Amino acid sequence: MTEPSTNIATELTKVTDHWTPRVVGQVNDQYVKVAKLLGELVWHAHDNEDEMFLVVSGVLRIQLEGGREVTLRPGEFYVVPAGVQHNPIAEDEVEIVLVETVTTAHTGSVVTDRTVPIERQLD
Repeated sequence: MTEPSTNIATELTKVTDHWTPRVVGQVNDQYVKVAKLLGELVWHAHDNEDEMFLVVSGVLRIQLEGGREVTLRPGEFYVVPAGVQHNPIAEDEVEIVLVETVTTAHTGSVVTDRTVPIERQLD
């Protein structure tokens, strides 16, 4: 019997709010999430977890501590190492896939009106 697969493009159509990741799968202790981004999130870090950003569409800039910056285009990904302060920025709408440990808090220890608890990401 063939198991059903997950279509990233279809899952992204279900995302209605920017900066609101949606869990679409799990591999061991890692969640696979989709999200749409527009504007700037907030400077934050994940003290104990790496975070992977894979761009599906658009251009994503990730500001990193120390004045560094990474620019990602469709098909490119970057892993923000644990403990590194970062701030994602999308000048125009960006669609992404995130891979994060199930313990990763959306905006680390920083809480803003854009912080989305994991319970809402699982809806």
